[in-house]
Amino acid sequence: MATQKIFVWIAGVIIILGGGYFLFWGSAPKSDDSMMKGETMEQKDAMQAGGQTMQKDEMMQKEDGAMMEGDTMMEGDAMMQKSGSYEAYAPEKLARAESGDVVLFFRASWCPTCKAVDTDIRANLGSIPAGLTILDIDYDNSAALKQKYGITYQHTFVQVDSKGTLIKKWSGSPTLAALAREVQ
Repeated sequence: MATQKIFVWIAGVIIILGGGYFLFWGSAPKSDDSMMKGETMEQKDAMQAGGQTMQKDEMMQKEDGAMMEGDTMMEGDAMMQKSGSYEAYAPEKLARAESGDVVLFFRASWCPTCKAVDTDIRANLGSIPAGLTILDIDYDNSAALKQKYGITYQHTFVQVDSKGTLIKKWSGSPTLAALAREVQ
């Protein structure tokens, strides 16, 4: 009988302590390493998708009204360049070559080497050198641009000046780092 009372008493203490532990620790706020201070749910979702989700022209509205393009912060007319950018091609973006470098990336969605470079660039957006703009061009739907620059196969890069004049053309850069080394 005494053994049963001790067993019941020990079991009761374990239940009370265990329940108190779970009540206390179960209600404590948990930190989520994937959520950084000030990060929006859209940014978290984009990060979880491996950077595969791009908002139109990589533009995101910050809560304070400032615009972000890649890691470029624009407030009014002032612009602070933290790192370069990777975004969809638009002819007016060639003007960025006046104060930096612009590289056109002719890639096809079905091209495995194009996909690999695209994935590497997206995974390393913060490593794009400051002043470098990489403009993504759909190889299959850009006949005029392919003709202008003599592009005959996908996975071709073209560095241009602000008027769109070819400075250098190359293929085969398998990573963002290799691409950046080619820029003159």
